[in-house]
Amino acid sequence: LAALERQVFDFLGYQWAPILANFLHIIIVILGLFGTIQYRPRYIVVYAIWTAVWVTWNIFIICFYLEVGGLSKDSELLTFNISRHQSWWSENGPGCIRKEASMSGIKGLESHSYISVIGCALEYRYIEVMHSSFQILIALVGFVYACYVVSVFTEEEDSFDFIGGFDPFPLYHVNEKPTNLLFKQTYL
Repeated sequence: LAALERQVFDFLGYQWAPILANFLHIIIVILGLFGTIQYRPRYIVVYAIWTAVWVTWNIFIICFYLEVGGLSKDSELLTFNISRHQSWWSENGPGCIRKEASMSGIKGLESHSYISVIGCALEYRYIEVMHSSFQILIALVGFVYACYVVSVFTEEEDSFDFIGGFDPFPLYHVNEKPTNLLFKQTYL
């Protein structure tokens, strides 16, 4: 649910890199749930590996919005340099008042307007950081759960007793006499 919520707000902000990452995350989460329901540990292992990638992605998002290491929140990196869109929260955050001023004096930009945002209770970059932090927390819980489920499933596979399988002392006793001796007893 948290990934779907994040997907919606990234769609509203036209941020294509997070949209693709969220979509892949949702697919892998569904695969992990399917693996849990269908007792398929390999699918759960794929989910566990993905959680490491997902944590790394969210750490990148945190660094991006906090402008760590030369990253700039004003760059077009998350939109693949297709548009100048930013996070949806930059204009619609809690308490934000959006003011538009037309730019009719500049040729070719009659339909565009300059948007200024004032009075935000919380800057949008902190909202994005909280979203990513929450995703990291969920991913870490999911990783621990995935490891536990895989260990339970593999333990069950090791303890399963095949009928007449690899057990040196089978549960039922098979007559080990040669078949010709069995036939001699029936003639007597």
